[in-house]
Amino acid sequence: MNCFPAEWLHLREPYDGAARNSAVLDAINKAFRDRADISILDLACGTGSTVRALGAILPKRQEWHLIDNDAGHLAQAAALSCAPDRSVTTKSMDLAHGLESALAVSLDLVTASALLDLVSSEWLDSLVAELSRRRLPLYAALTYDGRTVAEPVDPLDAQVLASFNMHQRTDKGFGPALGPAAAATLFRHLDDRGYESVQGTSDWVLATTDRTIQEALFLSWSTVAEESLPASDVQLWLARRRAHLAQGRSKLRVGHMDCFAYPMGTR
Repeated sequence: MNCFPAEWLHLREPYDGAARNSAVLDAINKAFRDRADISILDLACGTGSTVRALGAILPKRQEWHLIDNDAGHLAQAAALSCAPDRSVTTKSMDLAHGLESALAVSLDLVTASALLDLVSSEWLDSLVAELSRRRLPLYAALTYDGRTVAEPVDPLDAQVLASFNMHQRTDKGFGPALGPAAAATLFRHLDDRGYESVQGTSDWVLATTDRTIQEALFLSWSTVAEESLPASDVQLWLARRRAHLAQGRSKLRVGHMDCFAYPMGTR
């Protein structure tokens, strides 16, 4: 799996935290609130943002199993074990080939944040099949779904975003990625396996003051767009976007979906 720099993960985490769907989080809390302890597996954990996001709503005694293929990320995530009543075990693993091994521990919940739009339909089907076989619930958060709107509107926005969405479907280490189709595909696989779910949007809503993350996104999109659009046009688009940022006019909404899914009859 392709790795994201820790700097990017730290930049996006506050926006992820604000975006996580409250109804989905409430459903997780209700599902486990009568438990004294819980064991959780977090797939592609990064620096541990899911641990930080869920720690306060899960049972007090928590055993986290964190999987990632970046040793630096895991080292930062391992520091979370210093919290009272929380144990953290980290393991370096390429999830493209090690899914069954990752699940070979005693678990109550599997989580994955900002991961599923990077995987293939086949891998996602395998994940849901393995969860179903073990009758495990899933919290899948911040799955990009392609709903992106920038203000002020620019004539080239649609083409740049179409290029980005097309790039999101390229192989990220799991085969051809689902990209914006990931959430809908997940819901279909879950339904086919007899899961019920609580779903909701978890959009980034970036205000005129959120300049650093907007700049990072616009630069990333322009780099990708130059693969399919004239570079001169893309650079002019980027210049206009940067001008809007400098003028305090730029706003951005990036669409994501959250889901808490559980086998029928287990809540």
